[in-house]
Amino acid sequence: MVDIATRVWNHKWKIDPIVRSLIDTDFYKLLMCQSVFRNKRETNVTFSLINRTKSVRLADLIDEGELREQLDHIRSLRLTRGESTWLRGNTFYGKRQMFRPDFMEWFEGLQLPPYHLEKRDGQYELTFEGKWPEVMLWEIPALAVLMELRGRAVLNQMGRFELQVLYARAMTKLWQKVERLRGVDGLRIADFGTRRRHSFLWQDWCVQAMTEGLGPKFTGTSNCLIAKNRDLEAIGTNAHELPMVYAALADTDEDLARAPYQVLADWHEEHDGNLRIILPDTFGTEGFLKHAPEWLAGWTGIRIDSGDPATGAETAIRWWKERGEDPTQKLVIFSDGLDVESIEALHRQFSGRVRVSFGWGTNLTNDFRELVPDGRLDAFSLVCKAVSANGRPTVKLSDNPNKAMGPDDEIARYKRVFDVGRQEALEVVV
Repeated sequence: MVDIATRVWNHKWKIDPIVRSLIDTDFYKLLMCQSVFRNKRETNVTFSLINRTKSVRLADLIDEGELREQLDHIRSLRLTRGESTWLRGNTFYGKRQMFRPDFMEWFEGLQLPPYHLEKRDGQYELTFEGKWPEVMLWEIPALAVLMELRGRAVLNQMGRFELQVLYARAMTKLWQKVERLRGVDGLRIADFGTRRRHSFLWQDWCVQAMTEGLGPKFTGTSNCLIAKNRDLEAIGTNAHELPMVYAALADTDEDLARAPYQVLADWHEEHDGNLRIILPDTFGTEGFLKHAPEWLAGWTGIRIDSGDPATGAETAIRWWKERGEDPTQKLVIFSDGLDVESIEALHRQFSGRVRVSFGWGTNLTNDFRELVPDGRLDAFSLVCKAVSANGRPTVKLSDNPNKAMGPDDEIARYKRVFDVGRQEALEVVV
């Protein structure tokens, strides 16, 4: 097992590349990329970094030259033969050859496109512009680099023994969570913590701890590289990016209203009826389900990623019942702001009523709260989102208005088109 504290200490003399592989990314990015490659290959999309936690002034903490060095290193990466073999030959979700030969040939030759970086008001403005299948693969590594560089900026102020004690305490904190989760009968939980992890080494350690501590209750990881290296299931389906871009391309209100369902129709065709998990909250869950075509009720389940999670699950259960479906056979994946207490509570409330699963993110792979004075190593809300498609702005409404993004006039239009009523503003929990 890697001595993480020693590796961190050695960063003071040599900068390790943070991202060392193009598959050090979330599995759903590759699944979505293949769908985009097939259906919207020539769409021009811009992604932009958005720091929701303004108090964390990244440009004051992270050296611009070091950031550029890390980003330039990512542009030098290519898919290795072993990585290509794993993607081409492995079985994912019971399906062999999940990734088609034409997509793999393209991916094997891919170099991530250039980036644009500048400082403004204590923050970095980092943008990526180009063909959608190419620029979308910047999102996860860009977030991982910024999160880890911020962590290094804090850790570089610590001595060798201080680092040893810090990681010993963080390991103990996580192991106590694992021990609590052992007592949850029927638990199914996966690592979703790549995008806001403390570091790659720490995420890898957390995954190993979950594997040993939870056994079959731990179902896998969203991180493709860790899944490959640790012989685990790669977990993931799709994300808000797809309906956001499809909607931005819509010419009329009628086209806009159809866009989220066209995404899932394309997805269904792409994956031959596999991976049928609905992510309904991009433009509001209530409106999405109210106007959903009947064929969607037959899909496997729903992922709940914003708003009050219990309310979201109750809404889904009611929707299934109204359409003659048996909720006990449906899967509900909770994935927003989870920690042990909420996992336990949601499992108690919904176990037996639906098939319950959890995608545990930041509070698995980046929980250093109360371990460093003044919260200097606490996780914060950093995202990298598609902000335009073919020159048109994208919009995300979410079930929590504090997560909404887009121009005000477009937000108002989307709320009208998607029949969004009153929403409860909740604190954004990373």
